[in-house]
Amino acid sequence: MADVRRSGEPTPGGHAPTDLLYVPVRSERHCCVTCLFRTPSGRRTAIAFTTCARLLATLGQDHPWIRLSVTALRALTAPLGCGTITVDPQVSVRPGSTSPGTRPAPGASRPGARPDR
Repeated sequence: MADVRRSGEPTPGGHAPTDLLYVPVRSERHCCVTCLFRTPSGRRTAIAFTTCARLLATLGQDHPWIRLSVTALRALTAPLGCGTITVDPQVSVRPGSTSPGTRPAPGASRPGARPDR
């Protein structure tokens, strides 16, 4: 996915694009849904990245994303009981796994993954 804003163009909230983070999403019924994760202690957290390269290095080259401000991300996740945002996490653990693993091949099923509709 690509950001369609031109460099320096303000967002609808008036913030400069440099305030925007790269946020992983998944497709659900023709829209994007913010992905929530768990911290090592089990708390729900939203994650965001300061660069697209960091997001893709952590979650894989084919992972969809959008750009959001921290304020917008908090507004989306707070009603879901998620009050934490983790920026630039270094490692991700696959569902059902106890340690970081390699990314499965494209099209391979993962434990806990639901097929796209």
